[in-house]
Amino acid sequence: MTGIRLYNTRTRAKEDFTPINADNVRMYVCGPTVYDRAHLGNARPVVVFDVLFRLLRHVYGADHVTYVRNFTDVDDKINASALARQQAGDTRSLEALIRERTEETIGWYHADMDALGALRPTAEPRATEFIPQMVAMIEGLIAKGHAYAAEGHVLFDVRSYPAYGQLSGRSVDDMIAGARVEVAPYKRDPLDFVLWKPSSDAEPGWDSPWGRGRPGWHIECSAMADDLLMKGLPEDRKSFDIHAGGMDLQFPHHENEIAQSCCAHPEGGFAKVWLHNEMVQVEGRKMSKSLGNFFTVRNLLDQNVPGEVIRFVLLGTHYSKPMDWTGEKAAQAAATLRRWHDLTADMRPSAPSPAVLAALTDDLNTAGAIACLHRLASDGDTAALLASAQFLGLLLQAAGPGEDYEVELLDAIVRRLSKARAKASETKDYSEVDGLKAVLGRLGISVMMKKHSIALGLNPGLDLQAVLKSLK
Repeated sequence: MTGIRLYNTRTRAKEDFTPINADNVRMYVCGPTVYDRAHLGNARPVVVFDVLFRLLRHVYGADHVTYVRNFTDVDDKINASALARQQAGDTRSLEALIRERTEETIGWYHADMDALGALRPTAEPRATEFIPQMVAMIEGLIAKGHAYAAEGHVLFDVRSYPAYGQLSGRSVDDMIAGARVEVAPYKRDPLDFVLWKPSSDAEPGWDSPWGRGRPGWHIECSAMADDLLMKGLPEDRKSFDIHAGGMDLQFPHHENEIAQSCCAHPEGGFAKVWLHNEMVQVEGRKMSKSLGNFFTVRNLLDQNVPGEVIRFVLLGTHYSKPMDWTGEKAAQAAATLRRWHDLTADMRPSAPSPAVLAALTDDLNTAGAIACLHRLASDGDTAALLASAQFLGLLLQAAGPGEDYEVELLDAIVRRLSKARAKASETKDYSEVDGLKAVLGRLGISVMMKKHSIALGLNPGLDLQAVLKSLK
């Protein structure tokens, strides 16, 4: 059987992956809070761990892998969105508005992730469907002395779990000194976190032993993973194989999950392997609305950037490294994929290349796998190219007639800038380059020039043909 090696955040080492039960390999990935469209950063763990799902299915068999990714559909941002609609004149109940909003957002999420070629997980639980399991887990934590009720809240007693901080490598005292923690009079310790909180009449809530309220964020994933991946197992086997998510969730979310789950089942180990993908940047800068470089997957799709181009760019960087999205990378990815579509037209796939599989089994080295695809294309091994690309979730559909993904237009803009820069490097007169950058900036395209590359940042809805005409 093919061996897989994964970097375990918890042990800080790359390890041979040995499932707890090879007939039932289990993985949990933290999913979205469904209050708005998924942005590019949300898409990265979906695509990365979709590749892992495909690899596990290949190695252990499709019927022997369970993949759970949740929807957080109870959250203050969702409540605020529904309340705003009510205050704007919608006469429906807050519960009805929340349900409509989360249904709509889940539909958007599915459509966008489907466009990226991601397989649907085995189960996609909604937090609101597991409230009884959360209440039961909280009751168990109180009974074991790991949680306490105070003023309608229930809080986890961080000091009751000595191993707290091992995942992120921080001591409790360091976390108190450096973390932003909610100060509240009902807390015994600043780091104690909420398992249950009261709901006002204007907020969604459920009956509980502590009054009408709603769960804290962290208990949701613990309860869903417990029910869907460990239900019915004896206490000393309350574990599953892989827990994954973005690096931004390592602390406090994943740290808190471990604490409450291991205290609920002290003889089990919760998740055996922890995987974390790094964050997404845009043109070398952190993606943020304040910088004007924040965009959703739907923004890109609406600009006629196909899902497989987005997927290709996301997989072009190892998941443990920050991924930089640039217009130039998208253009290059589109050009590469179009060539590969042409090469594999009317071709039947063979089997994935051993070199591609070897790269993926080495801690999901998707960048190495893509390098192997380039070699297969150069060698003319088109059957293996098609099979290997499809294993990565690429080349799943033939490119339609005339579907050039606007790559020619992007290439033409880059070539125009490159020509002006080459001329300027000889004459030392950069006025033409500065003029082109100014024109592009006014039209909604940012330009970042490095020594050997030119990157373009595109605002949504650009007419690239009109942009190109303005440069002539």
